[in-house]
Amino acid sequence: MRLRETKLPLALLIAVALLTACVALRIADPDPVARLRLSVFDTYLRSAPRPVDTSFPVRIVAIDEASLAKVGQWPWPRDRLSAIVANLKAAGAASITFDLVLAEPDRMSPEELARSVSSRSNSAALVAELAKMPSNDENLGKAIAAAPVVLGVAGTSDGKAKIARYPGAIAFAGDDPAQFVHAFAGGVENLPVLTKAASGIGAVNWLPSADQVIRRIPLIVSIGGALYPSLALEAFRVGTGQSTIFLKSSGGSGLSAFGQKTGIESVRVGETILPSDGQGELWLKLSHSDPRRQISALSVLDGTFDPAAVKGRHVLIGATATGLLDLRATPLEAAAPGVEIHAQALEQILSGDHLERPAYATGAELTFIVIVGALVAWLIERSGALVAAAVGVAAIALIIAASWFAYSRAGLLFDPVYPSLSVALLYLGISLTSYIKSEVERAEIRSAFGHYVSAPLVEELARNRDKLKLGGETREITLLFADVRGFSKLSESMTAEELIRFVNRLFTPLTDEILKHNGTIDKFMGDAVMAFWNAPLPDAAHAANACRTALAMRQSLARLNDELQTENMSPGKPFAPVRMGIGLNTGKCVVGNVGSPQRFDYSVLGDVVNVAARFEEATKTFAADIIVGERTAAEAPQFALLELGAVTPRGKDRPEIIFALLGDEAYAAGELFRRWETAHAAFLSAQSDGDPSRIGQAASECLQFASGGMADYYRKSAAHPVPRA
Repeated sequence: MRLRETKLPLALLIAVALLTACVALRIADPDPVARLRLSVFDTYLRSAPRPVDTSFPVRIVAIDEASLAKVGQWPWPRDRLSAIVANLKAAGAASITFDLVLAEPDRMSPEELARSVSSRSNSAALVAELAKMPSNDENLGKAIAAAPVVLGVAGTSDGKAKIARYPGAIAFAGDDPAQFVHAFAGGVENLPVLTKAASGIGAVNWLPSADQVIRRIPLIVSIGGALYPSLALEAFRVGTGQSTIFLKSSGGSGLSAFGQKTGIESVRVGETILPSDGQGELWLKLSHSDPRRQISALSVLDGTFDPAAVKGRHVLIGATATGLLDLRATPLEAAAPGVEIHAQALEQILSGDHLERPAYATGAELTFIVIVGALVAWLIERSGALVAAAVGVAAIALIIAASWFAYSRAGLLFDPVYPSLSVALLYLGISLTSYIKSEVERAEIRSAFGHYVSAPLVEELARNRDKLKLGGETREITLLFADVRGFSKLSESMTAEELIRFVNRLFTPLTDEILKHNGTIDKFMGDAVMAFWNAPLPDAAHAANACRTALAMRQSLARLNDELQTENMSPGKPFAPVRMGIGLNTGKCVVGNVGSPQRFDYSVLGDVVNVAARFEEATKTFAADIIVGERTAAEAPQFALLELGAVTPRGKDRPEIIFALLGDEAYAAGELFRRWETAHAAFLSAQSDGDPSRIGQAASECLQFASGGMADYYRKSAAHPVPRA
């Protein structure tokens, strides 16, 4: 009863502890948990990437291996870049964006060449001629000023490196976005002559995840305390002719955020609204790389490219050659050129096919963990582990399907793995707890029933508690009755506490012997015990095991008497040995659970039970310690058995031949018992003849071998010879 009362509270405690741990771990979001979530999103993206837009609204002018081989090593003279810008403008590019930061003067510019040769003799004329030529950087600045060009800047940790302010306008509603976006102390920018000429400035910074994979780009960053758009966002603004970028932060909807600053909610340029996480980042829904997206810089330089491939499109200029080391890892590519990622981000902005991790996603996932976890824990206790497992698996399948549906249909990112693992962990934890509790219950069953039934029955009951029900079957059973002689007189000299200790001391070793030999204790009846063999589990040697048990009980009683005699010697108390009579009988019985559904015992019913009890009573008449019936003797002929005669038990019409059990197989095979058996046969013959003198003489012969009760039996027969009926 104690286990039943404490099981639910313990299971509830385990469930609450596991749920709390899972929720706390998700809120803390350590790197392994974050990586697990991102790996799921990567799998989704690989399974269903953004389709390639075959109109290619964004083109990449690639500084590739072929261009480097023809034009020369990087960096190229700025006049080459000027030519590229001019040719692209002439072809009608909507925007021209440099995925480059041109922070150093062109080393091939005339003024740089003049400086390098000024120290040489006879160079004055050359220096003067070079001084008249326009600077390559100035020429590039003029080309940039004449076209919709966006230049890149890079945020750095150097707070002393100041850069020009953003030329466009950034407006916001709600909390100041500068407190949410990624911040850099300083930055690296292009030459002033180029910066002043540009139509826009965008940050080229990457902020990969902990595993160095690019999954998001910052739409807005802070450099030196000022806000700047990303390169892709700025290219979109310039290419669409917009002047302002609008940011909406927490509290910007006119609704109370209850004091919570959740970050940036969206970024808008013109009519285009971009979803954003709290730090102003855009999740990338990448498409596979396509070589048709690229135009070699060499073909733009020499004018062999198709102007129609550029007209009205956004163009990014950047390095794709492996040797220039501008490579990044994405969920789709192990090494993708950086300009490719900027281009795909711009394509995504243009297409409106976005991925979004909603602000409520974490809360929804935690809610799933709590609700489904609590349901599974409750079902384990209420309906069992199998039903709970079915519900848990169904819930996990549902969240996986819902997560995939949300991704494929709406571009929403929900993590199904961590909630699923949390529910699975909770199920395993509660199931393990229930299993342990079940094992404890089984142990208590073993402990409780182990005092009364054999070990095999205990295990059977522990494995299958359905055995504890009403019902029975007919089996051949060997019964044992054992009763203490003169118990009433013994109890008169003891207090109640002493009597209980004595009975426990007496029956403990006797019980051990019964259980040791596969017996089942039916009941204790004051100073008597009843046991049986061959039920509930079959025992082919049930008669032999019962005989061995009776002999072992007699030896245990002898040891107890020795102990009691030693204990009584010290205080000088008188000692009277404890005597016990044991009766064994074999026959058909009904065995099973007897009683009512509220209270029943595993017991045996039948005439064989009554006869076994009468055999135990016969030990008083025949002075034998152990008496067995003829069926038991027939089932165990290998033991040392001597026929005592025929008795008619009360309530029976047919007499039963009874035998004294004197020893085990080894004793029966010995010379001493064979001589005793011969003498006893002569004794039985004399009793049959009815000759008192022969009976007395035969009894005297038997006394050479007998001891204990059997010796008393022979002495009584010699003193009062009674012919055998």
